[in-house]
Amino acid sequence: MMSKSNNSPFKMVVMITLIVVALFVALVILNNRNSDSNHDTTFDQQPPIEGQPMQGNSDAPVTVVEFGDFKCPSCKIWGETIYPKLISDYVDTGKVKFSYINVLFHGEESKLGSLAAESVYKESPNSYWKFHKELFNAQPNENHDGLWITNEKILEIAKTIPGIDTQQLQKDLENESGLAEVNKDAKLVEEFKIQFTPSIMVNGTMLEDPFDYDQMKSLIEKELEGN
Repeated sequence: MMSKSNNSPFKMVVMITLIVVALFVALVILNNRNSDSNHDTTFDQQPPIEGQPMQGNSDAPVTVVEFGDFKCPSCKIWGETIYPKLISDYVDTGKVKFSYINVLFHGEESKLGSLAAESVYKESPNSYWKFHKELFNAQPNENHDGLWITNEKILEIAKTIPGIDTQQLQKDLENESGLAEVNKDAKLVEEFKIQFTPSIMVNGTMLEDPFDYDQMKSLIEKELEGN
């Protein structure tokens, strides 16, 4: 007859084996969850860009949309690093059209910047992207949360850009003439569950990491192959 003491090592081996198996299963589940969370989000449709500022061939088969905020420092960096590559590789070659939708995550200054941009786009579409770029350039590298988007700063920038009627721009700001367009953008921000800026969509797919240009290229190329 086997004694109790002789049976203990066997039980210990069984217990250790069960613990190892349980840890392995837990790691597999955790890895699966992490990989799921790394997937880009796909919507049933892409944001409508009719009436929105747009660059590129209107017949381009792929649409890239940025949800951005003029007060957002990450948006400024995206515009300096990723945007030029996108324009050079895909927009200028006629494969992609690019559009921008305003986000108002930083309150009244975000709203003011968006109202100014909408006014410029309405009155002088050809001046819009230059104004867009210069307004981001005016964002300070430090203390970007401080007050810097003001009527004075907007008019100062506008005076340097040919084609902008600064008197009309001032009237539009006073009357909030672009409010309907800004509100339309706010509804799109809510509809597409925008949580951070910049948020970048390729056709109907939202990139998890807007700075992952390789992933953006992969999505664009996949969409181009399907057309």
